[in-house]
Amino acid sequence: MDPKERFYRQFQTSVQALQDQIDQLGSFAAIGGERQDAIENVLSGISRLSNEVADASDYVPAYDQRTYSQTLKSLTEALNTTTAQLAPKSRFQFKKRDATSSPATSDQPDARHMLSSATNAPESTIAASPLTTEPQQERPSTPPAQTSTTTGSETDAVPKEDDVPTPLPTQFFKNYNEELSRPSATSIRKPSFSAARDINLSDHTGLHIILPPSASRATTAGQLTRLKRCVIDMSVPTLSSSSAAKPFASLAMRDIDGCLIVAGRVSGATHITGVRNSVVVVAAGQVRIHECRDVDFYLWCGSRPIIEDCVGARFAPLPEVYMPDPEERSKNMWDQVDDFKWLKADQSPNWTVLPEEERLGEEVWRETVPGRPGGGTEDILREVGVVRK
Repeated sequence: MDPKERFYRQFQTSVQALQDQIDQLGSFAAIGGERQDAIENVLSGISRLSNEVADASDYVPAYDQRTYSQTLKSLTEALNTTTAQLAPKSRFQFKKRDATSSPATSDQPDARHMLSSATNAPESTIAASPLTTEPQQERPSTPPAQTSTTTGSETDAVPKEDDVPTPLPTQFFKNYNEELSRPSATSIRKPSFSAARDINLSDHTGLHIILPPSASRATTAGQLTRLKRCVIDMSVPTLSSSSAAKPFASLAMRDIDGCLIVAGRVSGATHITGVRNSVVVVAAGQVRIHECRDVDFYLWCGSRPIIEDCVGARFAPLPEVYMPDPEERSKNMWDQVDDFKWLKADQSPNWTVLPEEERLGEEVWRETVPGRPGGGTEDILREVGVVRK
């Protein structure tokens, strides 16, 4: 089968399935997070379909790409409309709704019919009919009557120079930082990041955040910035034995104070800048540390860690519970630190090995960090030795 036709069929099926999921959102309970999980599942499906459209640009014509993008945009708008309708209504209303007015659902776009108005160009792979029909090139048809003064030459079917793909919709990339900033009845936050391209946690205070397995879809890059008195655990989507687990390609931490950061595994470089009074746990190919003060680092590092402009840095090997592969234990260069601001032959005063008797035990990593019943963020920070200064 022609790649363009195959993609059309796959796209058609996916859009129908996503539209059906949107139509069924009202059947999920709002309590217990059931409906929110269903919404995030739709968001993930739209994001995946968007990536597939982008990947198909090598063999899908520009005009068809633009139509696919418009369909995705319509699908996103349908989701936004439905979620708005399902949102809790205010108890107080100053004006009654007109009983004769049509329901809001009548204006809701249905992405299943977006492709029907795509194009009548012979070379287009998208049929000028509803999505339930077959691609146009498989159906015998009579050439349409000329409706203009042009000759209907081959150039009429060629997209114009401005017929380029419109940017894929970005509304479905969720703002997880905004969601995390809202009050919550739960002491532990578990943002799915299923509708995100990468992990970005910034501007939070006093939160306990644990990334679930679904966050493995967004581990192309990680960024932690401006965090205070937080416990962040990103080990599950990057280190678990699940086949879906994926390490970060790269990770950056900046401006962090009084936190416990369990960063998980990073296949490339980890850059740590401006961290103070904290505990950092990470397994990475490279670790570069700048302008940090009074930080305990628990590392697995495939190369010599580098520090610069640091004071009071202490190093220990990665805890066993976070070891990606027991066979790699001997390759760990956690204690072979290079201080770029100390060029003398003797030991740099800016870092030291964390004494074994002061290292946190395995029970802390296995039981305390995931959160104990009745415990809070401050309790965890106190137990791991992060004290308020």
